[in-house]
Parts: sequence; C-alpha cells; structure tokens
Amino acid sequence: MIINHPLLGPRDASEFVYLGDAKLMNRPNPKSETALQDFHDYMYLRDNPAGEHKELWFHEQGDRSWLIVTRNTISHEITHVELARPSA
Repeated sequence: MIINHPLLGPRDASEFVYLGDAKLMNRPNPKSETALQDFHDYMYLRDNPAGEHKELWFHEQGDRSWLIVTRNTISHEITHVELARPSA
C-alpha cells in the first residue's frame, strides 16, 4: 500500500505505523459533568466501520509526522492524506 505523504510524496506503508481511529485526537473535556463516562467511551469503545474511515498513521521511518489517512477498509484504497496538525 502506498501513502501519498503531503510533504514527501508517495511512500510505502511499511514506513508508517497505524495508530487507530483519527477520532482519538478529540479527547473528552475532563471538566464535563459526564467526564467519567466520556473517558470510558474514549478509551474502550471503538467503531469497526466497513467503508471509508479516517485513521491516524505515524511516519516512524521518515520525518516522524502524524497523518490522517482516509482509507476504505474494504478495498484499502486511500482517498485522502493530510497532516494531523499543521506545522506552526
């Protein structure tokens, strides 16, 4: 599988580490009245979608950037790749 890195161009997926659902970047508010339940759900509940899904990938054997990869979990086709956080 080839991941088209936004800064470095096409790279083999073996350079990257898959780190799960991109929703994990949105941590619950610890000051919320429902914080205990929110953190439980955040830590232990995961979707297992069939079809398009946004995932976190880490470029471990490269520039060590974090990417959000939109990938079809059925065909493994990658439709979009972006930096998880724009550079400052």
